[in-house]
Amino acid sequence: MFRHQKELQFEVKVDRPDPVLARQVQEVLGGQFGEMTVMMQYLFQGFNCRGEEKYKDMLMDIGTEEIGHVEMLCSLISQLLDGASPEDQAEAAKDPALAAIMGGVNPQHLIASGLGAVPKDSVGVPWNGSYIVASGNLLADMRSNLHAESQGRLQVARLYNMTTDEGVRATFRKMLARDRYHQYQWMAAIAELEEKKGFVVPASFPPEAEEEAQPHGLTFWNLSEGEASAAGLWATGSAPDGSGDFTYLANPEPQGQIPKMQVPPDANQHDLNIEKPPSK
Repeated sequence: MFRHQKELQFEVKVDRPDPVLARQVQEVLGGQFGEMTVMMQYLFQGFNCRGEEKYKDMLMDIGTEEIGHVEMLCSLISQLLDGASPEDQAEAAKDPALAAIMGGVNPQHLIASGLGAVPKDSVGVPWNGSYIVASGNLLADMRSNLHAESQGRLQVARLYNMTTDEGVRATFRKMLARDRYHQYQWMAAIAELEEKKGFVVPASFPPEAEEEAQPHGLTFWNLSEGEASAAGLWATGSAPDGSGDFTYLANPEPQGQIPKMQVPPDANQHDLNIEKPPSK
């Protein structure tokens, strides 16, 4: 059960209207790594969670918090759009500098949403469910969550540096703080699950099925010019699960065959525009 409370999670206010910034904030609302994505990702992971109760509870806690972040950003965008009506735009057009700013407004903020937020990114691409990951494998999902929070915090930090509006910055600082904690949270969950389940996803795959290919599971292939990559722990360290040491292969050679495709029967040659090979 969900219940809406009228008060926002944190105070949201702006110093002045800025329809261009409103358009930019749409990215961290409805973009690939925006708040709508992490909200839906955590909620669906929680809805479908079959593991320990504490993981489901944690996912539902954070997913519900993200609903509040979506509401905060919608309020922020609406405040930034105050004064962006067609009449105000016409008045602003008398000043070339103001006209240039007002000209950057997202037309859909005027036409489709009545000066409100829309579930889209900063260039108008609609949010869609393919952005979210909810695989049913807790370790795989937690790693995806860490990635999502990392990208989301990065984008909010960039927006923070794109405005001097202290009211907007105050909201962003709260979000950045929560995104920092959420990264710590997912890292802690990942460490706990790795200790329980192992480091590789899925851990349930039978080891004997990989025996033939095991050397490939510990070798770094150098497939670009130069050998600077040899200096990393991925090429010289040990596997996290203690299964062996990594090796560096400077000049990997192909280990497969040249594929040869069979020419289809004569009846299909015309459709595929394939010339029949000369007879020997």
